Amino acid sequence: QVQLVESGGGLVQAGGSLRLSCAASGYTISSRCMGWFRHAPGKEREGVAAISAGGARTYYADSVKDRFAISRDIAKNTLYLQMNSLKPEDTAMYYCAASPPFICGLGGSAYNYWGQGTQVTVSS
Repeated sequence: QVQLVESGGGLVQAGGSLRLSCAASGYTISSRCMGWFRHAPGKEREGVAAISAGGARTYYADSVKDRFAISRDIAKNTLYLQMNSLKPEDTAMYYCAASPPFICGLGGSAYNYWGQGTQVTVSS
């Protein structure tokens, strides 16, 4: 059974940093594309970052490029999202998700496994 569990969210001041983690079980993260998504109240869900199954390709939303970095630890079967220079508009529930290995990108409809989410709140 595939399970994704996010952690690392919290309250941080603007300009601060957080690192989100997504622990996967039931499969090996290197066998699938994995991504981070966020959903803020009143807004549509947004793809933030993704990494291909092989790890060679990464994808970022323009809104987070040069501030966020997606990475993974195969040995720990864990996905990460390092978030720097956080802004109030980054406030959202953040989810990790896994998709079939041959589909990768920031479109959420391709992802078929989702975690429960972790809240990130950035104060001004």
